[in-house]
Amino acid sequence: MLRNVALALAGSAGALPAGAASAACPMELAVYGDRDKAATIDFVPRGEGAVSNRFRMALDNDVVLDGIVMWSDAVARPNGMLMYKCPEGDVTGEELAACTVWQGVIYSSDKTGKIDLLPAEQADAPETLIFPDLAYSLRFSSAYEQGGFSRLPWDVFAFQGCQE
Repeated sequence: MLRNVALALAGSAGALPAGAASAACPMELAVYGDRDKAATIDFVPRGEGAVSNRFRMALDNDVVLDGIVMWSDAVARPNGMLMYKCPEGDVTGEELAACTVWQGVIYSSDKTGKIDLLPAEQADAPETLIFPDLAYSLRFSSAYEQGGFSRLPWDVFAFQGCQE
């Protein structure tokens, strides 16, 4: 599956506007969008703690999902989580599981379609991000329809620019 995604990405690499080189943008300021314009992702500085990246995913109907990335120890992977309406402050594992709408490894790709892992803050932002099974997970989440968002994003997000 990742091979097919990589081939599709390599074919669409020219879709970025001229001068949209992500190499000049640090990961914590990068902005991404999916091909169907159903969602955007804005990375933000992570702050303190074990989190390596923080981001927000904006969907239609003013739904915003909060995202974090923490690298695993046993097999180094950027494990991402998207959460919807989590309680503030200290939360239990059960509360966190109830408000998590997607969880998985986040992959990146360069202009040639070479797949890699999501970089941490201060690294150059990659051209493309891949959130495996994102649409599927979101479709069956508490954030979908009935007062939530109504359009499912694709699992692949292209670099759109750098926040000022």
